[in-house]
Amino acid sequence: MNAIETPPEARADSLSDRTGYDETFLGPVVPLPLPVTDSLPTVTLPYTHFTVVLRPDRRLAASTAVCIDGSKLLADVPRDDAWEFDPRVPESQQSGNDIYRNNSLDRGHLVRRLDPVWGATAEAHRANTDTFRYTNAAPQADVFNQGKQLWQGLENHLLDHAAQFDRKLSVLTGPVLHDSDPPYRGIQVPLRFWKVAAFLQDGRLASTGYILDQSPDLTRDYERAMAGAKPGDPPPLGPFRTFQVPVADIAELTGLDFGPLPEADLMPVTRAPAERWKRLESFEDMIVGS
Repeated sequence: MNAIETPPEARADSLSDRTGYDETFLGPVVPLPLPVTDSLPTVTLPYTHFTVVLRPDRRLAASTAVCIDGSKLLADVPRDDAWEFDPRVPESQQSGNDIYRNNSLDRGHLVRRLDPVWGATAEAHRANTDTFRYTNAAPQADVFNQGKQLWQGLENHLLDHAAQFDRKLSVLTGPVLHDSDPPYRGIQVPLRFWKVAAFLQDGRLASTGYILDQSPDLTRDYERAMAGAKPGDPPPLGPFRTFQVPVADIAELTGLDFGPLPEADLMPVTRAPAERWKRLESFEDMIVGS
């Protein structure tokens, strides 16, 4: 099937009609992850089938949440990489192209482009365009390896697994915003990213959690990167490492409220401390039951 050209109305600058993430999409309430403390300023930005919770002080999202309907996905919506600011918040509170220009940093989609692309044609195209807002991006190292391949494929793998129980999936994603994240061009570059998938299994709410770590390897590779760095270069980032982790650990790391998802976690939390974070080398390493 030939790709369908993006309708002009999908590129309208006004986002006032977006309804965003549906907390009751799965039936049981899966809340939008918000900071536990009121001291952290956030702006909630609804898009088509997903929502971004922006941290203006960091110019990055604190969290995102997307509804995926596997029975209505449109696979032929073209990608055009036309990134734009969200007009609902000042550009000074977003990380625009200046952060990514002439360096080794990628605009890492937080809500993956194809996840909200479902429903009627115009609706799906609108969702596709909405994912190309700078509020939905975060800087990631451009090195492609097995770790990042695993990360990018997690939604597909989980959707395939969940499809035999239910065709719907809610995916929550964001960077771990830490005070020690290295500064670059006016922002602090996150060294870790998190993802929590929620779905129905045997008619009950279930969840799994993951961490992508791009922290620098403090060995010869890091020393070599530091030695070759020029003034103004982005901070050297390490190889992508993907871990399955308890959702409770993600809540503790991020200071976000995940509602019932820590209790619905399919990864046993009674594992020995050294094994709480399971390094994933392939999808077969994932734990989807106790």
